[in-house]
Amino acid sequence: MAVTQRKDRVPFRFSGPDAQKLLNDVLTGTFEADAAKAHWWALLSPQGKIQAEGLAAWAEDGFWLDANADVAESFFKRMRLYKLRANLAIQDMSATHAVGWSAGGPEPGISHLDPRGKALGWRIIAPREMAKDWTDSDLGWHATRIAEGVTELGSDYEADSRFPHDVGMDLLGGVDFAKGCYVGQEVVSRMQHRGTARRRPVIVSGAGLQHGGALELNGREIGALGHVAGDRSIAIVRIDRIDDPAAVTSNGVAVNLALPEWASYRFGETSSNDSETD
Repeated sequence: MAVTQRKDRVPFRFSGPDAQKLLNDVLTGTFEADAAKAHWWALLSPQGKIQAEGLAAWAEDGFWLDANADVAESFFKRMRLYKLRANLAIQDMSATHAVGWSAGGPEPGISHLDPRGKALGWRIIAPREMAKDWTDSDLGWHATRIAEGVTELGSDYEADSRFPHDVGMDLLGGVDFAKGCYVGQEVVSRMQHRGTARRRPVIVSGAGLQHGGALELNGREIGALGHVAGDRSIAIVRIDRIDDPAAVTSNGVAVNLALPEWASYRFGETSSNDSETD
């Protein structure tokens, strides 16, 4: 199977005796020295908003993470600040390694199955000489993840604009609620225990969709379109305001809204505390 090069992703390697502890103490996800598993993670601001996100997995005596290229430098700087005197190495591997996606199965390099959906295939990190024959088009990746209802920072929302619950990280294993504190943990835990998540991902289909286009219902904006692939997009919307999904429009044109298969939320759900974080 062909591998798609993800030019918008930067690979990082965390290694050393304290690597697992640092990642667990700072990021939202689960970090296990288990070569068979990958996990979704996010770096949050102290206010609980996502500053970087990606997949993490163990291979070759280290944790391999990928992050959006637009926030990779700030992610690298912040993690080095959090490192303090911990005994580990944090490496930006973009000069020597590339990030790719395979729909069909593992490929040469470091391959891990994406845990967020059956169709999402495999994340590949490989030396650049190994990646020279990878395809450049990422249309297949975006079409696949949109169909699964999986959001991505940079494509669907900006850094420091969304909470983990807004993008479904609480339902897709991106937040480890069993571990101790991490940056932004207080806000995320409060939203989890009070059930105050009001923004959620939905799959949007229709003609003429435009990235960034507003979604409206009864003259009120309820969200905006993310990346568009063909006649589909993904949007993070105020799920509590959608009493009639068939009445939603974008640029005055009717669109269809569908919930991802993994969603436990429903249209029209009202939060238990409407004054909670907006």
